[in-house]
Amino acid sequence: MAQTTTHAKLTPDHVAKAYDALASGDMEQIRRFWAEDMIWVVPGHNPLSGKYNGRDAFLGFMGNVGRLSGNSFNMARIAVMTSDEYSADVTHNVGFRAGEEGGEVPYEKLDIEVVHVLRWRDGRVIEGRGAIFGDGATKYDQFWAPTGPDGQRRTEP
Repeated sequence: MAQTTTHAKLTPDHVAKAYDALASGDMEQIRRFWAEDMIWVVPGHNPLSGKYNGRDAFLGFMGNVGRLSGNSFNMARIAVMTSDEYSADVTHNVGFRAGEEGGEVPYEKLDIEVVHVLRWRDGRVIEGRGAIFGDGATKYDQFWAPTGPDGQRRTEP
């Protein structure tokens, strides 16, 4: 007789706990919710955009977000929807861009809504993708763009 595996139903509370674990920086908690072989895809045309293979690469990306925003970046959950294998969450993302190398570049503010679609296996995220709509995509790219020698944000990727 084949043995069946039962999985707990994916709930908005479980999704919230995964994000809370990530925000805590506690690796034991992070490992409970974020798979080692996960994939994360960041939208846009900026230095942070692209595909991150593995939890360590994803955490490196998150570290860069913190560093480039002077640890001001915050995602406030607006809504979370779940199915058996997927979740989608809408967040209000706000952050201020830190100056380059401790310089006096004025802070720039990011204030956009983002949708994350997460795929789950055994209670852990195995794949995540972000989506940004309308002029939010342009704001996102400009926010993360490097600063030129004149202190202005470069708009080319």
